[in-house]
Amino acid sequence: MKDNISIVEKYISIQGETTFAGRPAHFIRLGGCNLACKYCDTKFSNDFRNFKEVSIFELANEISASLIKIAVITGGEPLLQKNTFPLMEMLLEKRITVILETNGSLPIQKVPGKVVKIIDCKCPMSGEEQKMKFANFALLKGHDQVKFVISGRKDYDYCKHIVDKYELYKKTENILLSPVISRINPSSLAKWMIEDEFYGILNLQLHRIIWPGKRKGV
Repeated sequence: MKDNISIVEKYISIQGETTFAGRPAHFIRLGGCNLACKYCDTKFSNDFRNFKEVSIFELANEISASLIKIAVITGGEPLLQKNTFPLMEMLLEKRITVILETNGSLPIQKVPGKVVKIIDCKCPMSGEEQKMKFANFALLKGHDQVKFVISGRKDYDYCKHIVDKYELYKKTENILLSPVISRINPSSLAKWMIEDEFYGILNLQLHRIIWPGKRKGV
């Protein structure tokens, strides 16, 4: 149907990342992704057998009726679906704080300005760094955030290069460095950041600490 969107799951949980970490929020995980990051922990979101069609009107009304006024639209890659845009508009009209998690490979020009955009800038060890649309950085607002998922020193050095090249620190104070726990000890990343006096925020996944081993519904 023309007003539907393909989702994998929707639930209420604690936001585990970004500057909103620790806050209860509605999560809408959309189906489908155009990338295949080597460390991906939500591969189930790209399996069409898990998709279900839901009305964007019903989603917006359900969230509006809740006492929780934060909605995280994630995936997969949300911007693959055209109805993501009217859904964001509806939520904003209902005075919901909307957080969009996007992998940075698709243009963000049509994303409403009030949406908090979390752009996941892919580093070399993801295997997908060539897919990034760096032109998106010019569209960042102060409330937006850029996340770098770090698997090792190579990724960390790349992150520093991108931050300097695009002067991201002039566009947002929210530059997030997220260690892949299975590949790097967070203390190593913290040590590098301290030694370099690096402008950034160590971004641990709080939901993985609260619910270890759980992938869905968190």
